[in-house]
Amino acid sequence: MPELLACIKELARYEKAEDQVEVNEAELLRDGFGPNPIYEFLVAELDLKIIGIALYYYKYSTWKGKALFLEDLIVKEEYRRTGAGTHLFIEVCKIAHKQKCRRMDWQVLDWNTPAIEFYRKFEAKLDPEWLDGRLFKNDLERISGLI
Repeated sequence: MPELLACIKELARYEKAEDQVEVNEAELLRDGFGPNPIYEFLVAELDLKIIGIALYYYKYSTWKGKALFLEDLIVKEEYRRTGAGTHLFIEVCKIAHKQKCRRMDWQVLDWNTPAIEFYRKFEAKLDPEWLDGRLFKNDLERISGLI
């Protein structure tokens, strides 16, 4: 869990949002390995050292059925361009295929040119049409008190 959290924080630093990481090791352990795991992840290793992770979970599309959502694909900065990201991405695609998912989704920030180019080499469809909707904990609390 320390290595997983370190990768998450490294991505947050890269995205200039490290202060937004709220999850901790105990939550990662509970949510990934508890009685009802809600995510899974793969690791890329080099010399028994974790150099990257791919964290994903399953969701359901009313139009397509079972789908896999790749929440984050992270390779530590010093190991980028080594093929680790490609291997992780392909392995997640294999899992989605094996699990009979009809779709695999992820998000990429519009300014993250290296990531956009990475996904385009797989002929990924990057959709400029859809907007992300999001509510945070305080929003959920506020809305829950409306009725």
